[in-house]
Amino acid sequence: MSLGIWALFVPAAFALNMFPGPNNVLAMTHAARFGFATGVLAALGRFPPFAFFVLTAAVGLGAVLATSAELFAALKIVGAVYLIWLGVRMMRSGIAARAETEAGARIGTLAAREFWTAATNPKAMLVFTAFFAPFVDPARPAFGQILALGGVALGLEFVAVVLYATAGTHVGRFTRSPRGLLVVERLSGAALVAAGVGLLFARRPASP
Repeated sequence: MSLGIWALFVPAAFALNMFPGPNNVLAMTHAARFGFATGVLAALGRFPPFAFFVLTAAVGLGAVLATSAELFAALKIVGAVYLIWLGVRMMRSGIAARAETEAGARIGTLAAREFWTAATNPKAMLVFTAFFAPFVDPARPAFGQILALGGVALGLEFVAVVLYATAGTHVGRFTRSPRGLLVVERLSGAALVAAGVGLLFARRPASP
């Protein structure tokens, strides 16, 4: 792939990684409540699903999802329900959230939130498939090109994680008070509920 293609791909991919989607909301919230290191370590839970999406895009399964109304509908309902459930739970956490902050968070539990938020979002696979396509040289095998693009995209995703976790630590100064923590929990929960509702009403791309 030419340097010109990479010069276009890298900033576009980074802008996509920085979009304030559900996983980035989680990274910022976790860092606000439990600290920078916990927010970053928990965010590693999103990478196995994202890496799987890159691999499936390389072998063409993303196209299958894009053309299967039944599969897309099933996955988006599961993903939407999970996001709404998680968001409502965060908004209703209240005293339990403060107790969890004092006791410390279990990385595995927070990483599982990241994992399932990423894994149950069919739009993520479609984004990977649709986004990589314009940067692939049709005169060369697509598999290796998509893996290369995906590897760079995942690296940029980690940079986005660090930036969101850093932002979360600044928000964390506000959450040192019970009122501040409650505000952050409710705003983050509302963002996840909104993302879930948006996913529920999302339409699959039209077949070419």
